[in-house]
Amino acid sequence: MLTALITDLLAGSLQTVTMEPSGTVRLDEPPEGAILSGAFNPLHAGHEGMAVAATRLTGLPVSFELAVVNADKGALALSEIERRARQFLGRSTLVLSRSPLFTEKARLYPGRTFILGYDTAVRLLAPRYYGGDEGMAKALRTVREAGCHFLVAGRLSAGRFATLDDLHLPEEWADLFTQIPEDLFRLDISSTALRGGG
Repeated sequence: MLTALITDLLAGSLQTVTMEPSGTVRLDEPPEGAILSGAFNPLHAGHEGMAVAATRLTGLPVSFELAVVNADKGALALSEIERRARQFLGRSTLVLSRSPLFTEKARLYPGRTFILGYDTAVRLLAPRYYGGDEGMAKALRTVREAGCHFLVAGRLSAGRFATLDDLHLPEEWADLFTQIPEDLFRLDISSTALRGGG
């Protein structure tokens, strides 16, 4: 059944497929609460620790989201989506979507808090990904207008623990971002390292 639903999602006839830890599936009905998006290759303790910290900070339940279409690399293979989705069975709620960009996520999940790591926040605030400052401003305005917000977890970067303070966040957008305190979450682990790539 999941294979057919993922095929429909890839074809664009569904916007989201939500899979509960029990395996129960809901279509185009994303769960309430905060969302932690990622590639989950693999799902690891860092992802789960960020989710726990976010719940402690906000009081909101956290679901994970895997975009089956990558902004740079196109769609994931069906077998790869299934492999990554299976990691969540018995553990957490997973939403599969076709929305790799936060502007798209903001439209799909209005009013939500998005949880992300420092490295993702760096890319989110890099004008070059938007064709310049005006493109970035337009994207962040879309997020603000949808009532969304970002929670940022620090990360070990170049030998030091980097946080929101290291991003030199323009004052205009400061209200969109909140730091997850280091004493609430810090785990120096990465998917790349777990895959044996560094």
